[in-house]
Amino acid sequence: EFAGGILIMTGASSAVGLRSTPARYIFLDEVDAYPASADEEGDPVTLAEARSLTFAHRRKVFLVSTPTIRGLSRIEREYEASDQRRFFVPCPHCGAMQWLKFDRLRWQKGKPETAEYHCEGCDQPIGEHNKTAMLEGGEWRATATAADPTTVGYHLSALYSPIGWLSWERIVRSWEAAQGSDEAIKAFRNTILGETWVETGEAPDWQRLYDRRERWKSGTVPAGGLFLTAGADVQKDRIEVDVWAWGRGLESWLVDHVVIEGGPDRHDAWSELTTLLDQSWPHERGAHLRIARLAIDTGYEAPAVYSWSRAQGFAQVSPVKGVEGFNRSSPVSGPTFVDATEGGKRLRRGARLWTVAVSTFKAETYRFLRLERPTEEDLAEGAAFPPGSVHLPHWVENEWLKQFVAEQLVTVRTKRGFARLEWQKLRERNEALDCRVYARAAAWIAGADRWTDEKWRDLEDQLGATPTEMDGAGRVNRPQAAPRGKRQSDWLGRRGGWF
Repeated sequence: EFAGGILIMTGASSAVGLRSTPARYIFLDEVDAYPASADEEGDPVTLAEARSLTFAHRRKVFLVSTPTIRGLSRIEREYEASDQRRFFVPCPHCGAMQWLKFDRLRWQKGKPETAEYHCEGCDQPIGEHNKTAMLEGGEWRATATAADPTTVGYHLSALYSPIGWLSWERIVRSWEAAQGSDEAIKAFRNTILGETWVETGEAPDWQRLYDRRERWKSGTVPAGGLFLTAGADVQKDRIEVDVWAWGRGLESWLVDHVVIEGGPDRHDAWSELTTLLDQSWPHERGAHLRIARLAIDTGYEAPAVYSWSRAQGFAQVSPVKGVEGFNRSSPVSGPTFVDATEGGKRLRRGARLWTVAVSTFKAETYRFLRLERPTEEDLAEGAAFPPGSVHLPHWVENEWLKQFVAEQLVTVRTKRGFARLEWQKLRERNEALDCRVYARAAAWIAGADRWTDEKWRDLEDQLGATPTEMDGAGRVNRPQAAPRGKRQSDWLGRRGGWF
Protein backbone atom coordinates (compact mmCIF):
# COMPACT_ATOMS: atom_id res chain seq x y z
CA GLU A 1 0.00 0.00 0.00
CA PHE A 2 1.02 3.60 -0.54
CA ALA A 3 -0.55 7.00 0.02
CA GLY A 4 -3.63 7.18 -2.19
CA GLY A 5 -3.69 3.62 -3.43
CA ILE A 6 -2.50 0.03 -3.47
CA LEU A 7 -0.20 -1.86 -5.85
CA ILE A 8 -1.19 -5.43 -6.70
CA MET A 9 1.23 -7.64 -8.62
CA THR A 10 0.26 -10.93 -10.24
CA GLY A 11 1.43 -13.32 -12.94
CA ALA A 12 -0.06 -13.74 -16.41
CA SER A 13 -0.63 -17.45 -15.74
CA SER A 14 -2.87 -16.83 -12.72
CA ALA A 15 -6.51 -16.41 -13.73
CA VAL A 16 -7.45 -15.73 -10.10
CA GLY A 17 -4.88 -12.94 -9.81
CA LEU A 18 -5.95 -11.39 -13.12
CA ARG A 19 -9.64 -11.15 -12.29
CA SER A 20 -9.72 -10.84 -8.50
CA THR A 21 -9.70 -7.07 -7.88
CA PRO A 22 -11.14 -4.10 -9.83
CA ALA A 23 -8.41 -1.65 -10.88
CA ARG A 24 -8.52 1.74 -12.54
CA TYR A 25 -4.92 1.60 -13.75
CA ILE A 26 -3.46 -1.60 -15.22
CA PHE A 27 0.12 -2.09 -16.41
CA LEU A 28 0.78 -5.22 -18.50
CA ASP A 29 4.46 -5.87 -19.18
CA GLU A 30 5.90 -8.12 -21.94
CA VAL A 31 2.46 -9.18 -23.14
CA ASP A 32 3.88 -11.16 -26.07
CA ALA A 33 5.37 -13.62 -23.58
CA TYR A 34 2.02 -14.28 -21.90
CA PRO A 35 0.55 -17.77 -22.25
CA ALA A 36 -2.34 -18.24 -24.66
CA SER A 37 -4.66 -18.90 -21.73
CA ALA A 38 -4.48 -18.29 -17.98
CA ASP A 39 -5.48 -21.48 -16.16
CA GLU A 40 -7.57 -22.35 -19.25
CA GLU A 41 -9.91 -19.42 -18.48
CA GLY A 42 -9.01 -17.27 -21.46
CA ASP A 43 -6.58 -14.67 -22.77
CA PRO A 44 -4.65 -13.05 -19.86
CA VAL A 45 -4.83 -9.57 -21.43
CA THR A 46 -8.61 -9.79 -21.82
CA LEU A 47 -8.99 -11.02 -18.24
CA ALA A 48 -6.83 -8.18 -16.93
CA GLU A 49 -8.60 -5.50 -18.97
CA ALA A 50 -11.94 -6.69 -17.63
CA ARG A 51 -10.82 -5.59 -14.16
CA SER A 52 -10.94 -1.95 -15.28
CA LEU A 53 -14.39 -1.93 -16.91
CA THR A 54 -15.98 -0.62 -13.71
CA PHE A 55 -14.14 2.67 -14.16
CA ALA A 56 -15.42 3.25 -17.73
CA HIS A 57 -13.74 6.25 -19.44
CA ARG A 58 -11.58 7.00 -16.37
CA ARG A 59 -9.55 3.82 -16.72
CA LYS A 60 -6.09 3.48 -18.24
CA VAL A 61 -4.58 0.23 -19.51
CA PHE A 62 -0.88 0.34 -20.43
CA LEU A 63 0.57 -2.52 -22.53
CA VAL A 64 4.32 -2.82 -23.13
CA SER A 65 6.27 -5.54 -24.89
CA THR A 66 9.09 -6.57 -27.15
CA PRO A 67 7.26 -7.91 -30.24
CA THR A 68 7.64 -11.53 -31.32
CA ILE A 69 6.02 -13.16 -34.38
CA ARG A 70 3.88 -11.37 -36.93
CA GLY A 71 0.30 -12.53 -36.84
CA LEU A 72 0.65 -13.79 -33.27
CA SER A 73 2.11 -10.77 -31.50
CA ARG A 74 -0.32 -9.21 -29.03
CA ILE A 75 1.56 -5.91 -28.92
CA GLU A 76 1.59 -5.71 -32.72
CA ARG A 77 -2.17 -6.23 -32.82
CA GLU A 78 -2.74 -3.53 -30.20
CA TYR A 79 -0.32 -1.12 -31.90
CA GLU A 80 -1.97 -1.55 -35.30
CA ALA A 81 -5.34 -0.73 -33.71
CA SER A 82 -3.88 2.51 -32.28
CA ASP A 83 -2.83 5.78 -33.94
CA GLN A 84 0.67 4.28 -34.39
CA ARG A 85 2.84 7.12 -33.16
CA ARG A 86 6.49 7.35 -34.20
CA PHE A 87 9.17 9.68 -32.89
CA PHE A 88 10.13 12.08 -35.71
CA VAL A 89 13.52 13.79 -35.52
CA PRO A 90 14.96 16.59 -37.71
CA CYS A 91 17.81 16.13 -40.17
CA PRO A 92 20.73 18.37 -39.10
CA HIS A 93 21.36 19.22 -42.78
CA CYS A 94 17.95 19.94 -44.31
CA GLY A 95 15.62 19.86 -41.31
CA ALA A 96 13.35 17.16 -42.77
CA MET A 97 11.39 15.38 -40.02
CA GLN A 98 11.52 11.58 -40.14
CA TRP A 99 11.40 8.52 -37.93
CA LEU A 100 14.52 6.37 -37.90
CA LYS A 101 14.58 3.21 -40.01
CA PHE A 102 17.28 0.55 -40.02
CA ASP A 103 17.52 0.44 -43.82
CA ARG A 104 18.66 4.09 -43.78
CA LEU A 105 21.66 3.15 -41.61
CA ARG A 106 24.57 2.48 -43.96
CA TRP A 107 28.20 1.44 -43.55
CA GLN A 108 31.14 -0.01 -45.40
CA LYS A 109 30.98 -3.78 -45.46
CA GLY A 110 32.91 -5.24 -42.55
CA LYS A 111 33.44 -1.79 -40.98
CA PRO A 112 30.62 -1.12 -38.49
CA GLU A 113 32.52 1.90 -37.17
CA THR A 114 31.64 3.72 -40.42
CA ALA A 115 27.89 3.51 -39.75
CA GLU A 116 25.99 6.71 -40.58
CA TYR A 117 22.31 7.48 -41.00
CA HIS A 118 21.17 8.82 -44.39
CA CYS A 119 18.41 11.39 -44.41
CA GLU A 120 15.22 10.52 -46.29
CA GLY A 121 14.99 14.09 -47.57
CA CYS A 122 18.49 15.03 -48.75
CA ASP A 123 20.25 11.63 -48.47
CA GLN A 124 23.14 13.29 -46.66
CA PRO A 125 25.00 11.11 -44.11
CA ILE A 126 24.30 11.95 -40.48
CA GLY A 127 26.98 11.13 -37.91
CA GLU A 128 25.90 9.75 -34.57
CA HIS A 129 27.28 12.79 -32.76
CA ASN A 130 24.22 14.66 -34.12
CA LYS A 131 21.83 12.35 -32.30
CA THR A 132 21.56 14.42 -29.10
CA ALA A 133 20.37 17.51 -30.97
CA MET A 134 18.05 15.39 -33.12
CA LEU A 135 16.40 13.84 -30.07
CA GLU A 136 15.97 17.25 -28.45
CA GLY A 137 14.19 18.49 -31.57
CA GLY A 138 12.03 15.40 -31.97
CA GLU A 139 8.30 14.94 -31.46
CA TRP A 140 5.74 12.14 -31.45
CA ARG A 141 3.47 12.05 -34.51
CA ALA A 142 0.55 9.78 -35.28
CA THR A 143 0.92 7.83 -38.53
CA ALA A 144 -2.53 6.20 -38.61
CA THR A 145 -6.11 6.66 -37.48
CA ALA A 146 -6.95 4.62 -34.42
CA ALA A 147 -9.89 2.23 -34.50
CA ASP A 148 -10.69 3.57 -31.03
CA PRO A 149 -9.98 7.32 -30.67
CA THR A 150 -9.08 6.81 -27.00
CA THR A 151 -6.22 4.44 -27.90
CA VAL A 152 -2.69 5.69 -28.56
CA GLY A 153 0.36 3.61 -29.45
CA TYR A 154 4.08 4.36 -29.41
CA HIS A 155 6.96 2.58 -31.14
CA LEU A 156 10.64 3.19 -30.47
CA SER A 157 13.66 1.19 -31.66
CA ALA A 158 17.20 1.04 -30.31
CA LEU A 159 18.29 3.38 -33.13
CA TYR A 160 17.15 6.21 -30.84
CA SER A 161 19.41 5.18 -27.94
CA PRO A 162 21.10 8.30 -26.50
CA ILE A 163 24.83 8.85 -26.86
CA GLY A 164 26.64 6.56 -24.43
CA TRP A 165 23.99 3.86 -24.65
CA LEU A 166 23.64 1.43 -27.58
CA SER A 167 25.50 3.01 -30.49
CA TRP A 168 24.82 2.64 -34.21
CA GLU A 169 28.19 0.91 -34.51
CA ARG A 170 27.20 -1.74 -31.96
CA ILE A 171 23.85 -2.20 -33.67
CA VAL A 172 25.62 -2.84 -36.98
CA ARG A 173 28.02 -5.28 -35.30
CA SER A 174 25.05 -7.17 -33.86
CA TRP A 175 23.42 -7.29 -37.30
CA GLU A 176 26.56 -8.61 -39.00
CA ALA A 177 27.09 -11.19 -36.25
CA ALA A 178 23.52 -12.43 -36.71
CA GLN A 179 23.93 -13.23 -40.40
CA GLY A 180 23.57 -16.92 -41.18
CA SER A 181 21.28 -17.62 -38.24
CA ASP A 182 17.54 -17.09 -38.49
CA GLU A 183 17.26 -17.26 -34.71
CA ALA A 184 19.86 -14.52 -34.26
CA ILE A 185 18.23 -12.31 -36.91
CA LYS A 186 14.86 -12.90 -35.28
CA ALA A 187 16.26 -11.81 -31.90
CA PHE A 188 17.84 -8.73 -33.53
CA ARG A 189 14.60 -7.64 -35.16
CA ASN A 190 12.57 -8.29 -32.02
CA THR A 191 14.88 -6.72 -29.44
CA ILE A 192 16.88 -4.06 -31.33
CA LEU A 193 14.43 -2.87 -33.97
CA GLY A 194 11.24 -3.64 -32.06
CA GLU A 195 9.78 -5.39 -35.10
CA THR A 196 7.88 -8.63 -35.43
CA TRP A 197 9.47 -11.64 -37.09
CA VAL A 198 7.80 -13.15 -40.14
CA GLU A 199 7.67 -16.95 -39.95
CA THR A 200 7.88 -18.59 -43.37
CA GLY A 201 5.93 -21.82 -43.12
CA GLU A 202 5.70 -22.82 -46.75
CA ALA A 203 6.35 -26.55 -46.96
CA PRO A 204 9.58 -27.45 -48.78
CA ASP A 205 9.24 -29.61 -51.88
CA TRP A 206 9.69 -33.26 -50.90
CA GLN A 207 11.22 -34.03 -54.30
CA ARG A 208 13.94 -31.45 -53.69
CA LEU A 209 14.70 -33.18 -50.39
CA TYR A 210 14.78 -36.51 -52.24
CA ASP A 211 17.35 -35.17 -54.70
CA ARG A 212 19.68 -33.94 -51.99
CA ARG A 213 19.76 -37.11 -49.92
CA GLU A 214 23.25 -38.01 -48.77
CA ARG A 215 25.22 -41.23 -48.65
CA TRP A 216 26.87 -42.48 -45.52
CA LYS A 217 27.22 -46.01 -44.22
CA SER A 218 23.74 -47.26 -43.36
CA GLY A 219 23.09 -47.73 -39.65
CA THR A 220 26.00 -45.54 -38.55
CA VAL A 221 26.20 -42.10 -36.97
CA PRO A 222 28.15 -39.62 -39.15
CA ALA A 223 31.21 -37.91 -37.70
CA GLY A 224 29.39 -34.67 -36.86
CA GLY A 225 26.71 -36.39 -34.78
CA LEU A 226 27.58 -36.22 -31.08
CA PHE A 227 24.51 -37.64 -29.35
CA LEU A 228 21.21 -39.32 -30.24
CA THR A 229 17.60 -38.54 -29.43
CA ALA A 230 14.42 -40.17 -30.65
CA GLY A 231 10.82 -39.13 -31.17
CA ALA A 232 8.03 -41.70 -30.85
CA ASP A 233 4.52 -41.21 -32.24
CA VAL A 234 1.94 -43.63 -30.84
CA GLN A 235 -0.82 -44.62 -33.26
CA LYS A 236 -3.74 -47.01 -32.92
CA ASP A 237 -2.00 -49.84 -34.78
CA ARG A 238 1.71 -48.97 -34.54
CA ILE A 239 4.43 -46.93 -32.87
CA GLU A 240 6.70 -44.98 -35.22
CA VAL A 241 10.14 -43.90 -34.03
CA ASP A 242 12.78 -41.75 -35.68
CA VAL A 243 16.31 -41.58 -34.28
CA TRP A 244 18.23 -38.35 -34.92
CA ALA A 245 21.88 -37.51 -34.31
CA TRP A 246 22.71 -33.97 -33.22
CA GLY A 247 25.89 -31.95 -33.50
CA ARG A 248 27.09 -28.43 -32.89
CA GLY A 249 24.71 -25.70 -33.96
CA LEU A 250 21.87 -28.27 -33.90
CA GLU A 251 23.05 -29.79 -37.17
CA SER A 252 21.19 -33.10 -37.44
CA TRP A 253 21.23 -36.46 -39.23
CA LEU A 254 18.41 -38.99 -39.54
CA VAL A 255 20.00 -42.22 -38.28
CA ASP A 256 17.11 -44.68 -38.17
CA HIS A 257 13.39 -45.02 -38.83
CA VAL A 258 11.57 -47.79 -36.96
CA VAL A 259 7.94 -48.90 -37.23
CA ILE A 260 6.75 -51.14 -34.39
CA GLU A 261 3.62 -52.97 -35.44
CA GLY A 262 0.78 -53.08 -32.96
CA GLY A 263 -0.72 -50.28 -30.93
CA PRO A 264 -0.44 -49.44 -27.24
CA ASP A 265 -2.75 -52.32 -26.26
CA ARG A 266 -0.18 -54.84 -27.54
CA HIS A 267 2.37 -55.77 -24.88
CA ASP A 268 4.98 -56.87 -27.42
CA ALA A 269 4.97 -53.40 -28.98
CA TRP A 270 6.15 -51.88 -25.71
CA SER A 271 8.74 -54.63 -25.33
CA GLU A 272 10.13 -53.79 -28.77
CA LEU A 273 10.26 -50.10 -27.85
CA THR A 274 12.16 -51.01 -24.68
CA THR A 275 14.61 -53.03 -26.79
CA LEU A 276 15.14 -49.98 -28.98
CA LEU A 277 16.27 -48.02 -25.91
CA ASP A 278 18.96 -50.66 -25.35
CA GLN A 279 20.11 -50.63 -28.97
CA SER A 280 23.34 -48.88 -29.92
CA TRP A 281 24.42 -47.36 -33.22
CA PRO A 282 28.08 -47.36 -34.29
CA HIS A 283 29.67 -43.95 -34.69
CA GLU A 284 31.89 -43.22 -37.67
CA ARG A 285 34.82 -42.72 -35.29
CA GLY A 286 34.43 -46.11 -33.64
CA ALA A 287 32.32 -45.47 -30.55
CA HIS A 288 28.78 -46.74 -30.03
CA LEU A 289 25.89 -44.49 -29.03
CA ARG A 290 22.57 -45.25 -27.45
CA ILE A 291 19.58 -42.95 -27.37
CA ALA A 292 20.28 -40.21 -24.85
CA ARG A 293 16.62 -39.32 -24.53
CA LEU A 294 13.40 -40.45 -26.18
CA ALA A 295 10.36 -38.16 -26.25
CA ILE A 296 7.08 -40.01 -26.69
CA ASP A 297 3.73 -38.46 -27.55
CA THR A 298 0.90 -38.86 -25.03
CA GLY A 299 -1.88 -37.79 -27.39
CA TYR A 300 -3.13 -41.35 -27.85
CA GLU A 301 -3.58 -43.72 -24.88
CA ALA A 302 -1.74 -41.51 -22.41
CA PRO A 303 -2.14 -43.96 -19.47
CA ALA A 304 -0.26 -46.67 -21.39
CA VAL A 305 2.48 -44.20 -22.32
CA TYR A 306 2.85 -43.03 -18.71
CA SER A 307 3.04 -46.60 -17.44
CA TRP A 308 5.75 -47.60 -19.92
CA SER A 309 7.72 -44.39 -19.39
CA ARG A 310 7.63 -44.86 -15.64
CA ALA A 311 8.94 -48.41 -15.99
CA GLN A 312 11.90 -47.22 -18.12
CA GLY A 313 12.76 -44.27 -15.91
CA PHE A 314 12.36 -40.60 -16.71
CA ALA A 315 16.11 -40.06 -17.07
CA GLN A 316 15.94 -41.49 -20.59
CA VAL A 317 12.24 -41.27 -21.49
CA SER A 318 10.18 -38.07 -21.58
CA PRO A 319 6.41 -38.20 -22.15
CA VAL A 320 5.40 -35.08 -24.08
CA LYS A 321 2.20 -33.25 -24.90
CA GLY A 322 2.10 -30.99 -27.94
CA VAL A 323 0.40 -27.60 -27.79
CA GLU A 324 -0.11 -25.04 -30.54
CA GLY A 325 1.01 -21.43 -30.52
CA PHE A 326 4.26 -19.51 -30.89
CA ASN A 327 3.81 -17.00 -28.08
CA ARG A 328 5.34 -19.09 -25.34
CA SER A 329 8.28 -18.12 -23.20
CA SER A 330 9.96 -21.47 -23.91
CA PRO A 331 9.42 -24.09 -26.62
CA VAL A 332 9.45 -26.79 -23.94
CA SER A 333 8.12 -26.41 -20.40
CA GLY A 334 7.89 -28.73 -17.45
CA PRO A 335 7.96 -31.30 -16.31
CA THR A 336 4.64 -31.35 -14.50
CA PHE A 337 3.57 -34.35 -12.46
CA VAL A 338 0.52 -36.29 -13.64
CA ASP A 339 -1.22 -39.40 -12.37
CA ALA A 340 -0.13 -42.77 -13.73
CA THR A 341 -1.38 -46.34 -13.48
CA GLU A 342 0.87 -49.28 -12.68
CA GLY A 343 -0.35 -52.83 -12.09
CA GLY A 344 -3.92 -51.59 -11.95
CA LYS A 345 -3.04 -49.17 -9.16
CA ARG A 346 -3.38 -45.43 -9.60
CA LEU A 347 -0.28 -43.50 -8.64
CA ARG A 348 -0.77 -39.83 -7.91
CA ARG A 349 1.90 -37.68 -9.56
CA GLY A 350 3.43 -40.88 -10.87
CA ALA A 351 4.62 -39.55 -14.24
CA ARG A 352 6.44 -36.47 -15.52
CA LEU A 353 4.92 -34.71 -18.52
CA TRP A 354 6.68 -32.12 -20.71
CA THR A 355 4.71 -29.58 -22.76
CA VAL A 356 6.07 -28.88 -26.26
CA ALA A 357 5.19 -25.87 -28.44
CA VAL A 358 5.11 -27.91 -31.63
CA SER A 359 4.59 -24.84 -33.84
CA THR A 360 7.97 -23.47 -32.82
CA PHE A 361 9.88 -26.64 -33.69
CA LYS A 362 7.97 -27.17 -36.95
CA ALA A 363 8.85 -23.65 -38.08
CA GLU A 364 12.46 -24.21 -37.02
CA THR A 365 12.65 -27.46 -38.99
CA TYR A 366 11.34 -25.78 -42.14
CA ARG A 367 13.84 -22.92 -41.69
CA PHE A 368 16.64 -25.43 -41.35
CA LEU A 369 15.50 -27.26 -44.50
CA ARG A 370 15.67 -24.00 -46.47
CA LEU A 371 19.26 -23.22 -45.46
CA GLU A 372 21.63 -22.75 -48.37
CA ARG A 373 23.93 -25.75 -48.57
CA PRO A 374 27.55 -25.69 -49.74
CA THR A 375 28.26 -27.16 -53.15
CA GLU A 376 30.49 -30.20 -53.66
CA GLU A 377 33.25 -27.82 -54.74
CA ASP A 378 32.81 -25.79 -51.55
CA LEU A 379 32.94 -28.94 -49.43
CA ALA A 380 36.08 -30.09 -51.24
CA GLU A 381 37.69 -26.79 -50.28
CA GLY A 382 36.81 -27.30 -46.62
CA ALA A 383 33.50 -25.43 -46.36
CA ALA A 384 31.13 -26.50 -43.58
CA PHE A 385 27.37 -26.89 -43.54
CA PRO A 386 25.59 -24.00 -41.82
CA PRO A 387 24.29 -24.50 -38.26
CA GLY A 388 20.94 -26.28 -38.22
CA SER A 389 21.50 -28.18 -41.48
CA VAL A 390 19.31 -31.28 -41.79
CA HIS A 391 20.97 -34.33 -43.38
CA LEU A 392 18.76 -37.06 -44.82
CA PRO A 393 20.19 -40.50 -45.73
CA HIS A 394 19.98 -42.18 -49.12
CA TRP A 395 17.75 -44.96 -47.77
CA VAL A 396 14.88 -42.68 -46.76
CA GLU A 397 11.76 -43.36 -48.84
CA ASN A 398 9.35 -41.09 -50.70
CA GLU A 399 6.54 -41.66 -48.20
CA TRP A 400 8.70 -40.57 -45.27
CA LEU A 401 9.76 -37.41 -47.11
CA LYS A 402 6.15 -36.55 -47.91
CA GLN A 403 5.26 -36.96 -44.24
CA PHE A 404 8.23 -34.79 -43.26
CA VAL A 405 6.80 -31.79 -45.15
CA ALA A 406 3.12 -32.65 -44.69
CA GLU A 407 2.07 -29.33 -43.12
CA GLN A 408 2.26 -25.66 -43.94
CA LEU A 409 1.85 -22.50 -41.89
CA VAL A 410 -1.08 -20.36 -42.97
CA THR A 411 -2.64 -17.14 -41.72
CA VAL A 412 -6.29 -17.45 -40.73
CA ARG A 413 -8.73 -14.88 -39.42
CA THR A 414 -10.58 -15.28 -36.15
CA LYS A 415 -14.25 -14.39 -35.74
CA ARG A 416 -13.13 -11.03 -34.34
CA GLY A 417 -11.06 -10.36 -37.46
CA PHE A 418 -7.63 -10.88 -35.89
CA ALA A 419 -4.97 -12.74 -37.85
CA ARG A 420 -3.32 -15.81 -36.37
CA LEU A 421 -0.92 -18.43 -37.67
CA GLU A 422 -2.02 -22.04 -37.86
CA TRP A 423 -0.37 -25.23 -39.08
CA GLN A 424 -2.56 -27.12 -41.53
CA LYS A 425 -2.03 -30.56 -43.03
CA LEU A 426 -1.36 -30.92 -46.75
CA ARG A 427 -1.87 -34.67 -46.49
CA GLU A 428 -3.27 -36.99 -43.85
CA ARG A 429 -0.10 -38.69 -42.62
CA ASN A 430 2.54 -36.53 -40.93
CA GLU A 431 4.26 -38.95 -38.53
CA ALA A 432 7.77 -38.11 -39.79
CA LEU A 433 7.30 -34.43 -38.96
CA ASP A 434 5.80 -35.24 -35.57
CA CYS A 435 8.67 -37.60 -34.71
CA ARG A 436 11.18 -34.93 -35.73
CA VAL A 437 9.48 -32.42 -33.43
CA TYR A 438 9.53 -34.87 -30.51
CA ALA A 439 13.19 -35.76 -31.13
CA ARG A 440 14.01 -32.05 -31.24
CA ALA A 441 12.14 -31.56 -27.96
CA ALA A 442 14.19 -34.41 -26.49
CA ALA A 443 17.38 -32.58 -27.50
CA TRP A 444 16.07 -29.44 -25.82
CA ILE A 445 15.21 -31.37 -22.64
CA ALA A 446 18.68 -32.95 -22.70
CA GLY A 447 20.09 -29.42 -22.65
CA ALA A 448 21.64 -29.11 -26.12
CA ASP A 449 20.28 -25.57 -26.59
CA ARG A 450 22.05 -24.47 -23.42
CA TRP A 451 25.31 -26.41 -23.51
CA THR A 452 28.56 -24.51 -23.26
CA ASP A 453 31.37 -24.90 -25.76
CA GLU A 454 33.21 -26.92 -23.12
CA LYS A 455 30.48 -29.57 -23.07
CA TRP A 456 30.44 -29.84 -26.84
CA ARG A 457 34.23 -30.24 -26.83
CA ASP A 458 33.92 -32.94 -24.20
CA LEU A 459 31.61 -34.92 -26.47
CA GLU A 460 33.94 -34.45 -29.42
CA ASP A 461 36.95 -35.53 -27.38
CA GLN A 462 35.26 -38.73 -26.28
CA LEU A 463 34.02 -39.68 -29.72
CA GLY A 464 37.45 -38.98 -31.15
CA ALA A 465 39.03 -41.40 -28.66
CA THR A 466 39.61 -45.09 -29.38
CA PRO A 467 36.99 -46.94 -27.36
CA THR A 468 38.25 -49.76 -25.18
CA GLU A 469 34.80 -50.83 -24.16
CA MET A 470 31.35 -49.65 -25.13
CA ASP A 471 29.18 -49.23 -22.09
CA GLY A 472 25.80 -47.73 -21.21
CA ALA A 473 24.40 -45.17 -23.67
CA GLY A 474 27.58 -44.69 -25.66
CA ARG A 475 30.03 -43.68 -22.96
CA VAL A 476 33.59 -44.09 -24.12
CA ASN A 477 36.65 -45.37 -22.24
CA ARG A 478 34.85 -46.12 -18.99
CA PRO A 479 36.01 -49.21 -17.15
CA GLN A 480 32.63 -50.30 -15.86
CA ALA A 481 29.02 -49.55 -16.78
CA ALA A 482 26.57 -48.66 -14.03
CA PRO A 483 24.44 -51.55 -12.75
CA ARG A 484 21.22 -51.84 -14.71
CA GLY A 485 18.16 -50.63 -12.84
CA LYS A 486 16.16 -47.69 -14.01
CA ARG A 487 18.07 -46.01 -16.78
CA GLN A 488 20.85 -43.64 -15.87
CA SER A 489 21.00 -40.11 -17.24
CA ASP A 490 24.81 -40.28 -17.40
CA TRP A 491 24.68 -41.34 -21.04
CA LEU A 492 27.78 -39.58 -22.26
CA GLY A 493 30.39 -37.32 -20.73
CA ARG A 494 33.22 -37.72 -18.29
CA ARG A 495 31.60 -35.48 -15.73
CA GLY A 496 28.42 -37.55 -15.58
CA GLY A 497 25.00 -36.45 -14.49
CA TRP A 498 24.72 -33.64 -17.03
CA PHE A 499 20.96 -34.01 -17.25
